Amino acid sequence: MADLTTTWLGLELASPFVVGASPVADDIPNLRDHVDAGAGAVVLRSVFEEQILADQLAVHRYIDSYVDTDAEARSFLPESSAFSVGAEPALAHLARVRAAVDVPVVASLNGVTAGGWTDIARQMQAAGADAIELNLYDLVTDFDETSAGVEDRQQQIVASVAATVEIPVTVKLSPFYTALPSFVRRLEQAGARGVAVFNRFYQPEVDPDTLTVDRHLHLSTSAELPVRLHALALLHGRVGLSLAATGGVHTGRDAAKAILCGAHAVQVVSALLAGGPAHLARMHRDLGTWLDEMGYRSLREARGAMSFENVPDPHTWERVNYTRILEGWHAPRAGADD
Repeated sequence: MADLTTTWLGLELASPFVVGASPVADDIPNLRDHVDAGAGAVVLRSVFEEQILADQLAVHRYIDSYVDTDAEARSFLPESSAFSVGAEPALAHLARVRAAVDVPVVASLNGVTAGGWTDIARQMQAAGADAIELNLYDLVTDFDETSAGVEDRQQQIVASVAATVEIPVTVKLSPFYTALPSFVRRLEQAGARGVAVFNRFYQPEVDPDTLTVDRHLHLSTSAELPVRLHALALLHGRVGLSLAATGGVHTGRDAAKAILCGAHAVQVVSALLAGGPAHLARMHRDLGTWLDEMGYRSLREARGAMSFENVPDPHTWERVNYTRILEGWHAPRAGADD
């Protein structure tokens, strides 16, 4: 079989398949099964700074509310500082995972304050993370906040974290940047070692019958992959960053598409939640079979073959392709089967 090793964020991986941030890594025996099935690395679930702050405030409100109100009841409760309600549980899990698996372990961080980003990142490094993934998520509701202001703030966050830790920093992006190549270049200048495209937003739905807001998790499908392929193809060879696809990778052929467009690694979540280690093993096997059938001896030979710089017709990835796709559509004939 062709060589499936890859280098991502300066880390040597035996396989391009990365267990993405998800419940898959919550159970260590389950994670070991995925590593045995072909996972080359794992990204742990994101630590959300606002969740940490909310937990801390809740404990303090409950315990400290008895101060100077009921001395007898207060004596039965410990000091609020005795509780580990910060990032400690996530950091302890990170340390356990690091000791349990022989693949790179990437910690994921979603912060809200400048100090929170750097402080937790420093703790993640101390707990044994091989790299840190910064999950940039800004939901702008202020009419006076501009996209340029958001990007400036995010660049500063990346720069501060990259300057704080010695391990590689990668950035997980949303698909909603107006000028993605320019912003990714700014992230590289800020010290990022990689980017992952793209984050999936779990947005609430509206139930028109009950007039309520529903929150349901919908797993991805391969139909979500093309927007990632487009970004990878535009970035490959034009920035010096490690590139990862995340979202829409469900098969070995999906992984092959991402690699052809320039991905060094592919993060997989929904396919593993649905199919487990057996499905990952099948993806790993199918990718190797595809490489063999195409005559590639390694992933490195295939990577970027369909990128903007290498594809025979670069217009395929540009605006003109939109018109060509529309021109290629034909209405079904009357009476034709659906």
